[in-house]
Parts: sequence; C-alpha cells; structure tokens
Amino acid sequence: MQLFWAFVIGGAICVVGQLLMDLTNYKVTPAHILVGFVTAGAVISAFGLYQPLVDLAGAGATVPLSGFGHLLAQGAINGVKQNGLLGAFGGGISAAAVGITAAVVFGYLSALAFRPKG
Repeated sequence: MQLFWAFVIGGAICVVGQLLMDLTNYKVTPAHILVGFVTAGAVISAFGLYQPLVDLAGAGATVPLSGFGHLLAQGAINGVKQNGLLGAFGGGISAAAVGITAAVVFGYLSALAFRPKG
C-alpha cells in the first residue's frame, strides 16, 4: 500500500509543478518551480505538516524538491536544539550533506562512464 501512496503523493506534487508552468498567465520557469518547491517544503515542514506526509508516502514525499526543503528545515530545527541559534546555519547543511555528496559523486561517475554523442 505504501507504493501506492508514494506514487499518488509524488505524482501529485509533480502535477502541481507542471500545472504551475502550463496554466499561469506569466512565464513560470523550472527554476521558479525549484525555488518554490524547496521553500514550500521548508515552510510546511516548519509548521509540522510535512512529516505526516512523509510517514504516509515515504519516498513519494521525500524525493521531490519539497522533500529537500523538508530535510533542510528539519536539519535546521535539530541544529538549533543541539547548538543553539547558530545551529540553524549548519544544521540544514549537515542534514543534507550525505545526499548532496552522493548526487555529486554518482553524477561524476556517470559523466565518466557515458559520453554524449552529438
């Protein structure tokens, strides 16, 4: 059942982004969607509303960009609990460090393994 909810929730998040780009009167670029989703994920997480979504959908809620905002917000909150106000600056970075490092390493290895034709 969790696979179903991951598909539905993750798909719904992506549909919202696509509709924002397709149906708005002004030009919404993928960069606008990126910043908006990360910010929305952080704000929703700060109000305590994103964690129940993660509990329900798992990767369907953590893989989209809003999940990255949730990760940063939770890292900042935990950093403040552990190190006071200055922990807000390093908490988000340390919470996301493993994921960012993995993306950079695997992206680099993929660039080495595969050469574009053209």
